[in-house]
Formats: sequence, structure tokens, C-alpha cells
Amino acid sequence: MQYVTHCPARFKMLRPRGAIRLSHPCAVLTRAPVGRCRTLDTMSLYAAYAGNMDPRLMTRRAPHSPLRGTGWLNGWRLTFGGEQMGWEGALATIVEAPRSQVFVALYDIASLDEDSMDRWEGVGLDIYRRMRVRVDTLDGEEPAWVYVLNAYEGGLPSARYLGELADAAESAGAPHDYVMELRKRPC
Repeated sequence: MQYVTHCPARFKMLRPRGAIRLSHPCAVLTRAPVGRCRTLDTMSLYAAYAGNMDPRLMTRRAPHSPLRGTGWLNGWRLTFGGEQMGWEGALATIVEAPRSQVFVALYDIASLDEDSMDRWEGVGLDIYRRMRVRVDTLDGEEPAWVYVLNAYEGGLPSARYLGELADAAESAGAPHDYVMELRKRPC
């Protein structure tokens, strides 16, 4: 038996006695034979480098997707772009850059949460797109995906946005010097 989720509204099922209630309003964890429904163990690794590094924030955006750990994107740098898109300032993104690295929080994203994450990041609106990368962790190199901005690099983030990124990095356990560099960036 594996744990699977059922949406009472979709499958017209009542929550079985003894089932565990998840934070998602229509997710109920029950035991069922494999193959009947989507399983919680169908996960992909997501590397968050901006506000999504904050585990508390991610529990609201992707409630079925636990924090696995942290790592580094070697050969990449954090930058900003898309200032013309109408937010307070430019948005975070990453670009390839030798001898640079970006701290990331790694989440096991459940298939239940992938669509909501894509909506939150504006994938359908062509704001961000998914891209596969390799993350260096204490356990070695792991494949993961990130969201990359569909805009040219350039522009400055707002002070509020930059503060949120630094707070998120600190919450995820980023090294002090990495957090301080974020706090000192021009805005």
C-alpha cells in the first residue's frame, strides 16, 4: 500500500475514518492500492533561488512539497530583469556566469503542487519558464529545475523585494556572507 491523495470534490468521496487531513483544502491522505490515484511520492526537485527559498512561504504555495535541503548552482549568478513588466522593480533570475554561484533551497515538488507553482511564477503568462540545472549538494550533484525570467537582464529590484530575497535566503540557511551581499545590492 502507498499513501495517495483523493479530492472529495472531484472523486465524490468522503474522507475515510482515520485519514490524515493535509493543509490543502481538498487533499486527504489515505491508504490505497498503487495505481488508483496520483501518489504523493511522484516528486521532482525544484531549486529556489529567490523568495521561494523561504520554507514558510513555500508551505502556502506548495503545501505537499517538503524542503529537502540546500545547495549551490555553480557557474550561475543571481541577477534581475523585466523591470518593464510593471512590478515595483526588476525581478530575480539567474544567468550563466563562470566562477559565480547562487545559493538555492531544494524542494521535493509533489505533482499536486506543480501546476500551482507554474501559475504563481507566471509560466502561462510567459513571465518565467522552467529550465533544468545541476545543483551541487553535500551528497553530490543532483538534477533539478528552476524558473528563469523570460526578459532581458537589467534594471534594479525594489528595496522591499531585495529585502524579501535576503530574508528568504536567511530562512533557508544561506551563509551569512551570501545574505549580506544580497542586503548590500543596489536597488
